[in-house]
Amino acid sequence: MARNILKLGALDAHKTAFLLCDLQETFRPHIKHFGEIVKVANKMIEAAKAFNIPLYVSEQYPKGLGHTIKEIDIKDAKLVYPKTKFSMFTPELQEKLKADLPDLKSVVLFGIEAHVCIEQTVIDFLNEDITVHVLADGVSSRSLMDRSLALQRLNSIGCFVGTSENVLFKLLRDKNNPVFKPISKLNMQPTPDEFGQGNC
Repeated sequence: MARNILKLGALDAHKTAFLLCDLQETFRPHIKHFGEIVKVANKMIEAAKAFNIPLYVSEQYPKGLGHTIKEIDIKDAKLVYPKTKFSMFTPELQEKLKADLPDLKSVVLFGIEAHVCIEQTVIDFLNEDITVHVLADGVSSRSLMDRSLALQRLNSIGCFVGTSENVLFKLLRDKNNPVFKPISKLNMQPTPDEFGQGNC
């Protein structure tokens, strides 16, 4: 009997949600490669529109830390919500996901910080038997060591750690996919070497 292909790392756009974690103004000066993370977030938001994948955006204690940075257009997000928990997996998000995607099987996660909010979100989703893909070029921390160790831990607990390009091609599956051209255009910008090699 064939294994569940989504558990092996495949993706189905109809059973996937994109999650953007805490890309807020206050963190800009402190997060390594913040500009690259922003580029990837915008790439994924455009891809979400093309694939018709719902986007959910968290903001960590926005009253004190501000809102999502202005360079990221989140007006089409299904939910933008405040949190004090580090994990994005709050009751508010859980309810919205159940309403929007009753057959949710996978989430794609990007934002900050890799070793805190991203990692705790991954643990909570895996605990619910939802497959998680974290974008290595779409997450970071204040310390590259924290980022590197977080990605290693995530991989070891069963999360798929890949790049934005890797995930988008998994969602496409076929050159004949109707959104192949716009997604290929988004993938014209290669993954930065500093995310793909020594600092991962």
